[in-house]
Amino acid sequence: MTILSGLTILGGADAAPQSIEITGATIAKITPTVETSSRRLLAMPAMVNAHDHARPLSPTSFGAAGKPLETWILRLAAVPGIDPGLAATAALGRAARSGCASVMAHVTRLYGPMSVVDEIGAYARASREIGVRATFALYMRDRNPLVYGDEESVLGAMPGEARHEIESLFCSPMPGVAEQIARVEAAAAAHEGPLFSVQFGPSGVQWCSDAMLEAIAESSARTGRRAHMHLLETPYQRAWADQNYPQGVVRHLRDIGLLSPRLALAHCVHARPDELDMIAEAGATIVANASSNLHLRSGIAPIADAVRRKCRVAMGVDASALDEDDDALREMRLGHFLHGGWGFDTNISREDFLTMVVANGRHANGAPGAGGVSAGEIADFLVLDLDRLDRDAVMPVDPLDLLFARANQSHVAQLFVAGQKILADGKLLGVDLDAVHAELRAQLRARMPTRARFLLAWPHLEPSVTNFYRDKMGCC
Repeated sequence: MTILSGLTILGGADAAPQSIEITGATIAKITPTVETSSRRLLAMPAMVNAHDHARPLSPTSFGAAGKPLETWILRLAAVPGIDPGLAATAALGRAARSGCASVMAHVTRLYGPMSVVDEIGAYARASREIGVRATFALYMRDRNPLVYGDEESVLGAMPGEARHEIESLFCSPMPGVAEQIARVEAAAAAHEGPLFSVQFGPSGVQWCSDAMLEAIAESSARTGRRAHMHLLETPYQRAWADQNYPQGVVRHLRDIGLLSPRLALAHCVHARPDELDMIAEAGATIVANASSNLHLRSGIAPIADAVRRKCRVAMGVDASALDEDDDALREMRLGHFLHGGWGFDTNISREDFLTMVVANGRHANGAPGAGGVSAGEIADFLVLDLDRLDRDAVMPVDPLDLLFARANQSHVAQLFVAGQKILADGKLLGVDLDAVHAELRAQLRARMPTRARFLLAWPHLEPSVTNFYRDKMGCC
């Protein structure tokens, strides 16, 4: 049993200091206390990152800044191969440091040289060492490796050596549908545990054939395994979907059985009202990624409309937080600033927004409970340094005001996951995150020469891809 005393509970009925008693993985009870701590502390639900890619470092460090997704995602080939254990520990560690008890790792690149199942094991080990809940969605794709359509028009505009490099990197044969589904199930059988789960990770409709999406839908329905995918993130994806699914891409997902409460849909920036209605009716989850959509020039998602239409909405950091620091608290604040309402009109209250992103994020990630700080709930909660958050302390101020005005990961004092303290005074207890980052950066710097041929090909690839989208999908 663990007892924490002298806490202010965010949104609690009693503003007086409280004690939280933890038994096992559960909050057993919350009671008033006369004990005080040396500093004021604020207990609140732990954050949930419901869409991320667990990248080792920011893509901007590899020359990817300021690009639309369609060229940005190709630029990621500038990242050298590294130890997947370091990559996993760095990404999941940053998530925990920012106050996340649960994080979705939709991993779109495997580093090898071990098997896929063994590499996923590196993420499971990192999850255990840190103590954070991790959900791993293995990328699945079988079409359009370079652009949304025939890559020959892109490759044909490139000189021979550059073309050869890009073909070798992006256009190799992909595993078949049955094999890709089998390796997800094998990874789940090998590594799932109390803090780690595995989902199907179709990359997106433009990257997955109908046969693949239908097979995932069937497997998900048969096994109950959840699926996580991108949908309508960019204007070019919208244009491609309208060209290839004139009956409606969301309607197609519904008709093949993939649109269900087991499905999480990242972004939905360019979803239309009738599509939001179908998503709501099916009980699927939309995961909003405000900062990523701004970094990649994708747009601002219709989240307020989605909530009005009763969609289940969660929040993701997408490895592209506003300051590229994986700060989930700042991401939550930005999301509410963008979607909460204008003037005196409120679309989503702050209390509802916090409850929504935590509870729906946990649902999407398959984490137990709703994430509240109350008796009987799973003991996944965050403790902020209220003295630092209320830095001026000139008069009593509602902690909710302080949280949504200025909270960020620098205010994180403690993080509890399944009743265990995994972070104290802003430092992870299970791993030395600074040392992990130092080793990661050393590996990447040493291996950058392996990307020389790609970097030489890039000045030919980027304009060719840009011209493809302007010519073929002149949607904006």
